Amino acid sequence: MRMLHSMILAGTMVLAVAPVEAQRYDPRYPVCLQSWHEHGITFFDCSYISIDQCRATASGLNAMCLENPYWQRWQALSSRRQGRDY
Repeated sequence: MRMLHSMILAGTMVLAVAPVEAQRYDPRYPVCLQSWHEHGITFFDCSYISIDQCRATASGLNAMCLENPYWQRWQALSSRRQGRDY
């Protein structure tokens, strides 16, 4: 009986675990394109360096541009400064 109880508990735990998705935001770019597809699927493409670049891509699509919440501005600024000759 204890074995059956353990098996039911283990099976319930396996079924209760929701699928995990990886982070969709690329922290190297400041702007993301969020688009919606059929069946409610949302897609993020964080490969834009400006809002205007993203808006040009989003034009005519079921999409919008937004700031990347994972973009690390301080890293982008420090990497630009390292390349300068003083």
